Amino acid sequence: MATSPRWAATDQAAPARPFHDRFEAGRMLASLLTAYANWPDAIVLGLPRGGVAVAYEVARALHLPLDVFIVRKLGVPGQDELAMGPIASGGVRVLNHAVINALGLGQAEIDQVIRREEQELRRREQQFRGERPPLQLKGKTVIVVDDGLATGATMWAAVAAIRQRGPAKIVMAVPVAAPAECEAFRQIADEVVCAVTAEPLHAVGLWYEDFPQLTDEEVRALLSP
Repeated sequence: MATSPRWAATDQAAPARPFHDRFEAGRMLASLLTAYANWPDAIVLGLPRGGVAVAYEVARALHLPLDVFIVRKLGVPGQDELAMGPIASGGVRVLNHAVINALGLGQAEIDQVIRREEQELRRREQQFRGERPPLQLKGKTVIVVDDGLATGATMWAAVAAIRQRGPAKIVMAVPVAAPAECEAFRQIADEVVCAVTAEPLHAVGLWYEDFPQLTDEEVRALLSP
């Protein structure tokens, strides 16, 4: 299924807001993913927190199971915004050895960051997934969803981590993204679906009329069977 943006902004003015909220965005996104409705061995994964609300509507419209995929960036010591890789649900680690080698990071430094982020990942797993069984993604079609791409770093980490789990296909799907970010994901995802591409993007929240931070309780409610 080809990716074709539904709408684009090209001027510097404050953008029109195509989405009322994340749920409406999810319904629009689902309309571009109808080929996957009732697809056997497919699953929709939302990135917490906001991506879960979008993914909820996608999963509901396509009659697919919904779950959450938790990713933690491994920030370089003293430069937290610079990532040396992600860890993710299911014990996945993806290390960027080019960054590690360029900065001369030692194993002790790397292990310290990993331990800290694994602790936070386990906490979030318990918060959002509770007693759910571990995710089984091998051989599945995985539709991974967030509420938009600003830098794309979290989604990039998620796709890289999901790839380590042996899925048959990864579909990266978001309601809004900058064109360059959307295009970049063709390098690592099997299919890319961006409902809206916008240049300049400014910030994801500007493309929603209602863009509150979801609480942990709201995320858990959306994930309830």
